[in-house]
Amino acid sequence: MPTYRTASEEETVALGERLAGELPRSGVVLLIGNLGAGKPTFAKGIVRGRGAAEYDDVSSPTFTLIHEYGQDGSVYHIDLYRLDEARQVATLGLEEIFDRDALVLIEWGERFRELMPAERTEIQIRTVENDEREIEVGQVT
Repeated sequence: MPTYRTASEEETVALGERLAGELPRSGVVLLIGNLGAGKPTFAKGIVRGRGAAEYDDVSSPTFTLIHEYGQDGSVYHIDLYRLDEARQVATLGLEEIFDRDALVLIEWGERFRELMPAERTEIQIRTVENDEREIEVGQVT
């Protein structure tokens, strides 16, 4: 699995932009990491790298749960942090979103792995020292 290191918010966004082209056109990407690890920052880079929205137009969906970007809904950004039970997640209609021709970025999806597609990308983001992040990208099949 490739592992990257970033030393600032700007570098984390830039890495997300760069990796956006390497991710599948459609599919699910779990963004995994503790609070404050930089998941929304990395997502901003991916969304921008896909040309679906500008950096300042991308925000964390912590309270709204789902944001859709791109005129054709080419990127979804979902945050499951505030949900505690699988039955709550099941009411969001994720299966319908998974069937669309879109890249689906999910924060805190690892809490509900049983509801996630078997084939997906998992990106682990860890704070290592100071403001540095270690970002590991892997495929799950």
